[in-house]
Amino acid sequence: MSGRPPYLERLAARSAATRTVLCLGLDPDPAALPPGFSADLRGVEAFARLVLEAAGPYAAAVKPNLAFFEAFGSAGLAVLERLRAAVPSGLPLIADAKRADIGSTAARQAVALYDILGADAVTVNPYLGGQAIEPLLEPADRFAYVLCRTSNPGAAELQDLLVAADPAGDAPAEPLYARVARRVVGWGPGGTVGLVVGATAPAELAAIRAVAPGLPFLVPGVGAQGGELGPVLASGPALAPPGGGRPGGGLLVNVSRAIAGAASAPSGRGEPADPGERIALAARDWAAAMPVLP
Repeated sequence: MSGRPPYLERLAARSAATRTVLCLGLDPDPAALPPGFSADLRGVEAFARLVLEAAGPYAAAVKPNLAFFEAFGSAGLAVLERLRAAVPSGLPLIADAKRADIGSTAARQAVALYDILGADAVTVNPYLGGQAIEPLLEPADRFAYVLCRTSNPGAAELQDLLVAADPAGDAPAEPLYARVARRVVGWGPGGTVGLVVGATAPAELAAIRAVAPGLPFLVPGVGAQGGELGPVLASGPALAPPGGGRPGGGLLVNVSRAIAGAASAPSGRGEPADPGERIALAARDWAAAMPVLP
């Protein structure tokens, strides 16, 4: 045990301090870096650090996508570790890793992500069942967001498949994403698990909230993917414990490209020429658009 407060307490404290539920995504694609940054690992590190420094003060959490660093091998992982060390202590870090495996492997994943990288939370895949992510749910001061109804265009192919009613009467016939949410409610020791639900599926998001009133949501898909913020703010905050009753209601809304892309946008009248300042303004505006809710 680390002796730290539970993850949801620390997230609520950060949300209260920043007055927002904005999650800053770090997805530095070398092919999409702005002018002045080389399309290699050095450029990726420099730009990711700029985004973190400029936008981090406006965010309730930061979420690096591990694939953008793993693609460079051990050197890329070293960059990720340096960026982790640069994250302020009060800013929770979510490792977007989408992990899960048999028990012994999941235990080593927990060591890699929690103990070595120092992630406060991770994203996980439910396909292997609840037992496969138990090692990622056990630490009281860490957290796992389970993929439920994702924001990608092909999500419905499997996630919308109809699952038969439970013979025991515990669940009606429903889409797979709803069954995942229903099962996740009972996973873990309590207060260490939530759901990833995309903003691009607002009706499904509302349905999942009805199934899982207390689970915290991590919501991607706002911004570059076209998801609307209004339905997320209406249905995203938890209505009951463990997520409910806290500043922000356990909700995080991820924005990546819409903030990082401000560095490449041409500066207009009254806008700063410095890319870091443009990133900061974009983050400030997104943070203001998703205030902490009562």
